[in-house]
Amino acid sequence: MKRLISAILFGLLMAGTASADQLADIKARNTLVCGVFGDLVPLGFEDPATRKPVGFDVDICSEIAGSLGVKLQISTVSVAARIPAVSAGRVDVVAAALGYTPERAKQIDFSSAYYQTPIPVLVKKDGPYRTFADLRGKKVSAIRASTPELFARQTLKNTEIITFDDGPAAYLALQQNKVQGMAISQGAAVGFRNRSEGSIVFMNEVLHWEPECIGVKKGETALLEAVNRALDKLESSGRLQQIWDKWFGPETEYKLTRERKVTSLAQFQSE
Repeated sequence: MKRLISAILFGLLMAGTASADQLADIKARNTLVCGVFGDLVPLGFEDPATRKPVGFDVDICSEIAGSLGVKLQISTVSVAARIPAVSAGRVDVVAAALGYTPERAKQIDFSSAYYQTPIPVLVKKDGPYRTFADLRGKKVSAIRASTPELFARQTLKNTEIITFDDGPAAYLALQQNKVQGMAISQGAAVGFRNRSEGSIVFMNEVLHWEPECIGVKKGETALLEAVNRALDKLESSGRLQQIWDKWFGPETEYKLTRERKVTSLAQFQSE
């Protein structure tokens, strides 16, 4: 009888262990669910012609799914929902301008940085604001729960930070003179600047250089290692550079240089 009970308990323990292995679950259902933005060009947005999600992070998710040998399912997330979606298991991974911070790392695990981006501040060209000192006593918009909000609060200590649910709303506040600047990651910032027809420019300083990573549920070591292997392979094969050039490179409106390659998270944890 004791042996039977022990066998049952062992079986339950093993079943619990198996169910906690998210990588095994992904392979069992043959699908990787990846959270991306649905409204932020060129990271993740809806293609007007096909009505399907496209963008830089969508392509990254597709490559990771291919590396795992499974299909890809895209799930759109907001800035504020990125970490809760991973933590609750609504998505397996999230690729949506997710910058690493020590505080966020208490909630979820982070992959290697697959790109790094400066966080600038946009201002009106005809205004007097060119340095952070010029924004003393003024207002700057940012997307709520984003790292641009975090770094704006840390750097612009004498500036009021006004948050909005998404980039277009934060940008509209700048256009309507409700704020004097807008903090946002470089890729999205270039898009807003270009669509301003010359009325919006970058300030001379940047808030931070941010490592952008893939978010994984806390403790899912096997999945995290698989994601990192996929990113290393994308880098070594040149495929990651191709995806960058497709969305940000010299033939696009952004014309951005990818200055830093895939970098182990350990480098940022030691800083």
